[in-house]
Amino acid sequence: MTDALPTELLTLAREAARRAGELLRDGRPADLAVAATKSSPIDVVTEMDIAAEKLITNLISEQRPDDGFLGEEGASTEGTSGIRWVIDPLDGTVNYLYGLPTWSVSIAAEQDGETVAGVVAAPMRGETFHAVRGEGAWATGPWEGERRLTCRPTAPLEQALVSTGFNYVTEVRTHQADVARRLIPLLRDIRRGGSAAIDLCDLAAGRLDGYYERGLNAWDFAAGDLIAREAGALTGGRPGEHPSRDLTVAATPGVFEPLQQLLEDFGAWHD
Repeated sequence: MTDALPTELLTLAREAARRAGELLRDGRPADLAVAATKSSPIDVVTEMDIAAEKLITNLISEQRPDDGFLGEEGASTEGTSGIRWVIDPLDGTVNYLYGLPTWSVSIAAEQDGETVAGVVAAPMRGETFHAVRGEGAWATGPWEGERRLTCRPTAPLEQALVSTGFNYVTEVRTHQADVARRLIPLLRDIRRGGSAAIDLCDLAAGRLDGYYERGLNAWDFAAGDLIAREAGALTGGRPGEHPSRDLTVAATPGVFEPLQQLLEDFGAWHD
């Protein structure tokens, strides 16, 4: 891999995210229908999810036909180049279905299993977050030029604003609610935005002190995890582990360890 390749991958990812975001923003039908279900009837796959993923994979394949894909809506190919694209074409599907603005397009590029570039576009907020490994995290939005992202200075845990999300399986969600109930008295407050990718980017942008969630897939956090780390945040899963379906944790350096330990103590990673 040449030094220029991650930047080239990011350029392609940004273009794909921009086009998919425009499709989702401008093409949302008034009578948006449910095309299928995910883990439960509450968690929906829309027609636009599928259309956005097809747009992204087609665009990337035209320029890089040997790359692999892992996408939420079914794109799964091994590829032969050593590059794999990890795609969530619409993170925050329920928000999108209801007309709420907190949804995003998330695209990450991996090289031999390690994320080297990532972009998260939030069209209804007019913001796009992006990073190349080792080169910092950046954002464009309703301001002039690109803005370098830096996570907030470390606050005591009791002053930390932390975001989370809830699973769509009732039994899991009930346990997550109990964990949140135990955490709230120990924090400034908890938020629930509905898009893991945006939560990670808001951490990078200094709008949150921490974030955690159980049940995420690689496409939910691949790009946002890189962006948060490049902005100075720490990320992981259970103590000593990488982010996973069991648990994903991201926070400013001083908040990360105590938050992670509380989540371990409260059994946030199991029913």
